[in-house]
Amino acid sequence: MKSGKYTLGYKTVLKTLRNSKGKLIIIANNCPPLRKSEIEYYAMLAKVSVHHFHGNNVDLGTACGKYYRVCCLSIIDPGDSDIISTTPGTQ
Repeated sequence: MKSGKYTLGYKTVLKTLRNSKGKLIIIANNCPPLRKSEIEYYAMLAKVSVHHFHGNNVDLGTACGKYYRVCCLSIIDPGDSDIISTTPGTQ
């Protein structure tokens, strides 16, 4: 999370998917099923890959370097990291 652009939160993730700006979506393990299915549906329409994080929203927030819970995040620009290419199922 040192370089690149990302958005945190359900509403902003849907906004980036509707505007076709997201490159990768990461969803926490304990995200509510209705929200998870809606994000997956919008990602399928935008042809964006979805990664299911193997941890709850507190763990995802800590992995982002934040002190609050993060249900989902959208990576807009990966910067100098190779997270897009290391995710399984993406080319």
